Amino acid sequence: MNPFAPILPELILTVGGIALMMVAAFGGRRIGGVTSWSAVAILIAATFALIGAPTHAGGVFGGLITADLFGSFGKAIIFLASAVAIIAAHGWFERDTEHSAEYSVLILFSALGGAVMVSATSLVTLYVGLELQSLSAYVLASYRRSDDRSAEAGLKYFVLGALASGILLYGISLLYGFTGTMNFNGIAAAFAREGSTSLGLLFGLVFVLAGVAFKISAVPFHMWTPDVYEGAPTPVTAFFASAPKVAAVLLGTRICLDALEPAIEAWRQIVIFAALASIFLGAVAAYGQTNIKRLLAYSSINNVGFALVGLAAGGQQGASSVLFYMAVYVVMTLGAFLCVLWMRDENGEPVEEIAALSGLSQTRPAYAAALAMFMFSLAGIPPLFGFWPKLLVFQAAVNSGLVALAVAAIVGTVIGAYYYLRIIKVMYMDEAAAPFGRVSQPVQGALIFLAALIVSPLGYLLIGPLNKLTDLAASSIF
Repeated sequence: MNPFAPILPELILTVGGIALMMVAAFGGRRIGGVTSWSAVAILIAATFALIGAPTHAGGVFGGLITADLFGSFGKAIIFLASAVAIIAAHGWFERDTEHSAEYSVLILFSALGGAVMVSATSLVTLYVGLELQSLSAYVLASYRRSDDRSAEAGLKYFVLGALASGILLYGISLLYGFTGTMNFNGIAAAFAREGSTSLGLLFGLVFVLAGVAFKISAVPFHMWTPDVYEGAPTPVTAFFASAPKVAAVLLGTRICLDALEPAIEAWRQIVIFAALASIFLGAVAAYGQTNIKRLLAYSSINNVGFALVGLAAGGQQGASSVLFYMAVYVVMTLGAFLCVLWMRDENGEPVEEIAALSGLSQTRPAYAAALAMFMFSLAGIPPLFGFWPKLLVFQAAVNSGLVALAVAAIVGTVIGAYYYLRIIKVMYMDEAAAPFGRVSQPVQGALIFLAALIVSPLGYLLIGPLNKLTDLAASSIF
């Protein structure tokens, strides 16, 4: 068998990204559209390469990386979310003739880093994938060089990201120093041998989880998220809230349930704290927000907390609930941000204030209905599909004996529902504000319609096949 077959998706992204980078270098700004659609085609090809790909649960290339269903599931979400982020940017940047060819190249390399992250079974591969994803993200955050907010977002993200990377690297060095191996299986064996008696191992565990918590915007390492989400270009914000978030959450899941599984009682305390803190801070801090991108930033913090509830449950059911949650979360979040991309005044300038949505149901009823569905779904209100993944993580927590955690998370759901409902109240009950300008983006409109269809009650038809898929993917790491 071809030894490179298990990493065919990554090879497609690598070769495609390098080729497009050369095209961008010689073609300049005028071929931005060509490189965008080429990048989308590359991402779709990489997604199809996952189908029927050989699996090597024991790892390939000396255990540096694995090719299992867990990684393939995460890669499929990352690649498709990245493709949507590129399509969304096509119409948004063209207004200011800023849609340079390198935008899609950066997205490709960030997606490549995310793919390596979800398949890493060595601390070395983990760090390489995370840094590849992060370095591209720093540039994307400051992509609009003429915009002070974008430059500030990129600088904040870079400085705080570098600090988090240092914390993670220190944790990696501690784990290596006290175990003598970088491989997840070797680390798990060391924890099984020494348990919580080794202070060095516990410190390494804490620092590694702190570095991962920054990448997923979990409290108390969330401080960069609102500012970066608000300052970055809206298509970039949509990307940050989806593909890199999935990569980091699944990376954390693999670390906890694979490398650190014997120390579950140690890391479970950390995860429970981060879950509850993220749920409640994400719910309460969003109350006074007037900018919809900042509100969605706190929404992402809140939703990561619910995913961590499933992780705290541990076991195959917990891992399956995390996969299910992240799959539905990406659809809800991308749908919401695609709606935000359509918030433009009559001059075509982006509008981000929540007050601008006043009376939207009177001027743009279909648009208001789609945004309302995404808000209801993010809040976890039945019969919208967003209710089901929350139910799954609560069930996983209860079945693991974490009843108090599940009850606290349910209370957090009720508290957080307020600011989602406030947007719906503004759209349907307030006096109509100045109407939005017309946007002619049929592809984005089709994506909004598809996302709304998935989060609608029709999405419950996906429960059977998606449950089966997430169960199979989760079982591959045990």
